[in-house]
Amino acid sequence: DAAKKVAIIKAVREVVPGLGLKEAKDFVEAVAAGPKTVKEGLSKEDADKMAAQFKEVGGECEIK
Repeated sequence: DAAKKVAIIKAVREVVPGLGLKEAKDFVEAVAAGPKTVKEGLSKEDADKMAAQFKEVGGECEIK
């Protein structure tokens, strides 16, 4: 739904500094076509925090 999508866009903008609204929206829409990498090289702790942010707003996140 639209509210969930907006919340996920906000979460993407929080974890990717400098990402504009349009870029975050495009990123979230592209995820519908398949998984996308948000960040690489994070510590386990930082990756867990980021995943929790996405899950909190109804998104899905996989840590590799």
